[in-house]
Amino acid sequence: METIRQTCTSINDSIGASTFGRIFRLEGSGHEKEIKNTKFLTEIRAGVTTFFTMAYIIAVNASILTDTGGTCVCNDTKDLTCSTDPVYNACLLDLNRDLVTATAAIAGFSSFLFGFLTNMPVCLAPGMGLNAYFAYQVVGFHGTGSVSYRLALTAVFIEGFIFVFLSLIGMRQWLVKMLPSSVKIASGCGIGLFLAEIGLTYSAGIGAITGATATPLDIAGCAPQYLDENGFCTSHKMTNPTMWIGIFCGGIVTAYLMSFKVKSAIIIGIALVSIISWPRPTSFTYFPYTTEGASRFDFFKKVVSFHPINSTLNALDWNVSSAPGHFILALFTFLYVDIIDCTATLYSMARFAGVVDKESGDFPRSTLAYCTDAFCISIGALFGCSPVTAFIESGAGIAEGGKTGLTAMTCGFCFLVSIFFAPIFASIPPWATGCTLILVGCMMIRQVVNVNWRYIGDAVPAFVTIMFIPFGYSTAYGLIAGIMVYTAINVPVYLTKLVSRGRIVPDDEDHREYWSLKPQGKLPWFITATQTVTGHFGHSSQAQDSAQSFRSGASQDNFTASRGSNKDVEAVVVELPLRREKR
Repeated sequence: METIRQTCTSINDSIGASTFGRIFRLEGSGHEKEIKNTKFLTEIRAGVTTFFTMAYIIAVNASILTDTGGTCVCNDTKDLTCSTDPVYNACLLDLNRDLVTATAAIAGFSSFLFGFLTNMPVCLAPGMGLNAYFAYQVVGFHGTGSVSYRLALTAVFIEGFIFVFLSLIGMRQWLVKMLPSSVKIASGCGIGLFLAEIGLTYSAGIGAITGATATPLDIAGCAPQYLDENGFCTSHKMTNPTMWIGIFCGGIVTAYLMSFKVKSAIIIGIALVSIISWPRPTSFTYFPYTTEGASRFDFFKKVVSFHPINSTLNALDWNVSSAPGHFILALFTFLYVDIIDCTATLYSMARFAGVVDKESGDFPRSTLAYCTDAFCISIGALFGCSPVTAFIESGAGIAEGGKTGLTAMTCGFCFLVSIFFAPIFASIPPWATGCTLILVGCMMIRQVVNVNWRYIGDAVPAFVTIMFIPFGYSTAYGLIAGIMVYTAINVPVYLTKLVSRGRIVPDDEDHREYWSLKPQGKLPWFITATQTVTGHFGHSSQAQDSAQSFRSGASQDNFTASRGSNKDVEAVVVELPLRREKR
């Protein structure tokens, strides 16, 4: 054991001191901005961990997008969904295999590219939630929606390039800086609860909860034969052996290993549950003797298999005039949901990884990160997939010690390999990764203590954000709810103070977090460019005054944040003009 440890240390030291280590700023590389406690083998292990927690997307995304009917054509005038048409169903089977390859390929390409360009441990893949909206709201079941599958892909393709533009002008970065501090912290906590909720569901977890008719959620844990057509447990709750296998072998064992700081604890837990669940003659097998189980097992037996993309590659339809209104609606819905969802997720993962600059409120290479994410959205559309986004499951790799782009690159490489070993990776049961997501959620919510609970105007919006992300099943809608509540509470308070000339203020206002329309850090590109152009036309003094005003505002923000008192702010505002006059 000691020999293995010494060998690992030697590998980490030699790679860290090499040019390769310097590129990724590993510890010992000598780079002026080297990242502390980063080891090559730790990054590789973290990448594999993230892949295992994300591997379900290969089968799940393909299954959801197959429900659109894709490029398959239904000619039945009586049954518009062609559910009983054997020719159509055969086309769907081939479509599903196309989408399995496409999902693995775009996840691998996006994660590898993102890790290489940004040096961040965040992985990308077609997003859950967005794929459901794409499939069931835009295209509809078997193409019964308002927009065809091909036209919807065109909307996703255009969305990606609009995102690139917004990232280049600095709009997405500015959006993050404009968010109140407590709301930003709360979004990360909400994502942690969201992960835990996903880990408790049937689709990607242990199946401990489900929906209900009388209440929003209900205890589940029943075997599949006791689920009704809505997915609710009719009886035998908390008796499903797969749930208990996931809890004890995937959750308790992993937590036990983590308590002793055992490396690869998460991978061990996932692998243990998967191997236990593969033999068929058990009550908790992933391959039961059913039609679906037999189909899974037949695919699993192939071990090595490659299915080329036959129908979804470059399937875009540029005839926007066929449904212009619905096309524009779908495009803008993708835009506002994805820009908030992905932007918040990227920031939360960067904060979880500890790379957010406390002074600027930004993370390194943020513009490149947002542009890469946007570019991959358009590439994903060419593969036939719904919008690509940053995955909150990246937190599993970060929790395992991943801090650089090597984590994302390793995960991406695993996805690319899975194109050829899809039968193995698509056979990781959801209850093998469920408790992993719960444990990662536990780690992410620990930062809830940094929320400003002392002032009601900060505490309530933060709580709404934390609550609404998991309950609304959307990072985007949770953040929107938090921003709306923050505005609804703090604008009336500000107006009351303004009208009363400072006589009527909350008793605990001194505990309020300072917020300004002029966030600290650099101005967005589109503002600095405007100032530069204005200066060339003989208004340089005005541009300089504007820039100086912003810098003064930023300095004021920093001063106020450090003091935490609004009375000090007023003093600074009064003193600034006086100092200029003396000069």
